[in-house]
Amino acid sequence: MPQSPNGPAPAVEPRATGSGAGEKGLKTGALGLVSSVAIGLASTAPAYSLAATLGIIVIGVGLQAPIITVLAFIPMLLIAYAYKELNASDPDCGTTFTWAARAFGPRTGWMGGWGIIIADIIVMANLAQIAGVYGFRLFGLDSLADSTVWTSIAGVVWIIVMTAICYVGIELSAALQRWLLSVEVVMLVLLSVTALVKAYGSSPPPTAIHISASWFNPFNVASTGAFTAGMLAAVFIYWGWDTAVSVNEETADAKRTPGRAAVISTVLLLLIYTLVSTSALAFAGVGTDGIGLGNEDNSGDVLSGLGDAVFGTAGFGGFLSKLLIFMVLTSAAASTQTTILPTARTSFSMAAHKAIPAPFGRVHPRHLTPTWSTIGMGVASIAFYVLLTAISGNVLADSIASVGLGIAFYYGLTGFACVWYYRRVLTRSVKDFVFKGIFPLVGGVMLLYFFCYGAFDVYADPDYGATSVNLPIFGETGGVTVIGIGALVLGGVLMLVQWAVQGSWFRHPDVPVSTADPADAP
Repeated sequence: MPQSPNGPAPAVEPRATGSGAGEKGLKTGALGLVSSVAIGLASTAPAYSLAATLGIIVIGVGLQAPIITVLAFIPMLLIAYAYKELNASDPDCGTTFTWAARAFGPRTGWMGGWGIIIADIIVMANLAQIAGVYGFRLFGLDSLADSTVWTSIAGVVWIIVMTAICYVGIELSAALQRWLLSVEVVMLVLLSVTALVKAYGSSPPPTAIHISASWFNPFNVASTGAFTAGMLAAVFIYWGWDTAVSVNEETADAKRTPGRAAVISTVLLLLIYTLVSTSALAFAGVGTDGIGLGNEDNSGDVLSGLGDAVFGTAGFGGFLSKLLIFMVLTSAAASTQTTILPTARTSFSMAAHKAIPAPFGRVHPRHLTPTWSTIGMGVASIAFYVLLTAISGNVLADSIASVGLGIAFYYGLTGFACVWYYRRVLTRSVKDFVFKGIFPLVGGVMLLYFFCYGAFDVYADPDYGATSVNLPIFGETGGVTVIGIGALVLGGVLMLVQWAVQGSWFRHPDVPVSTADPADAP
């Protein structure tokens, strides 16, 4: 067994021994570039993300919503390059956990892994709720869609079904993603084109406004606070492309394909979001009544009302409106599935490296997928969802807003880890300097700024969001900050517990702190 400078590398037990099993026991070569891109796109759930977030962005920045969605793409693309470069050196399914440990040490790596896990568990609650609500609306069961009990039951069922699919195998998951994503993209393009045709037609809706260059001028945003809040919300709609990298050990050409898929996914998302946000704004406007995107009553779901207005409610138009509802449902379902994938593989990698209890490192002998990690993610998501729903719908709403802090935390950490790990090779070539240094550093700094400004200014305002908490020393604090920062603090506590109970990862990590060797081929 290879030795690390700090002691023997721990064994990964138990390992699968099938012909397709890789080093940790996962099925190798199961995914190609197309499947990886599909998983990266589906994980962001474009339809669900737009339905849940576009209204919030418009309420915050008004007509500048399109440029905010474009600008939010910049840090995402820069961090995607950080993922691409780090994956080329170390294609480990733990991603940020492993890479941050290699750059900064085991404690920082552990917190990076926790950032992925907690962000995914929190967002699963909202995905489950959306899937439950849209499932009932699809069949015209509006009374059940308005029932907390029934939507909770439906949401739990969705989590169970998607957990089972992830448990059965990565290839089935990828095949389902390709099908669901095809429906989603086609419907979003159809909605956008139809909305633009009607907005510029002979009988436009009274809310319609023509596209203007001012929509793409960020200096027209009212305030720095509004700009930052809008950016944090917009960052959320891009989140998820890193799933394509988290399944790297199950991908053909593991060092190149996942990184390429991450970059391609972010570029495709930019095109989708720019088209939909611009066309929706042109058709519905920013009014605070009716289908206006500034209507706070619609902010949590702008697409259902927009679909009825664009397609109509009778005949073929009614069918398309129902299909749009189905698309948001499948988008949430697809994202539920692809949210389980990276979290299960992060915890699986952490267990394989002895950073969390060993059972989470078990692999199914036939399916070659993580067993305890996959089931554990499903159980934790159900528990969190039921708990928050039982406490208050307001707490659930603020928990979703807090996801942006978790995203900024572990994406930003990945950017800094890339720069620090490659610091000795940055002067080797212009390409290395840009893609291993400048891009990840700028992306990391941007996300650090959004995290700090959001957590300690915008979200900390007790008037922001639906809840607030009176904290000792800090006083009345917004619920979004309390949940977001509290979740990360909880991770620090759990890390100390793990250190005390099973501290081999912290005392003798098998991923020692190191830097890229300038002698290695670029």
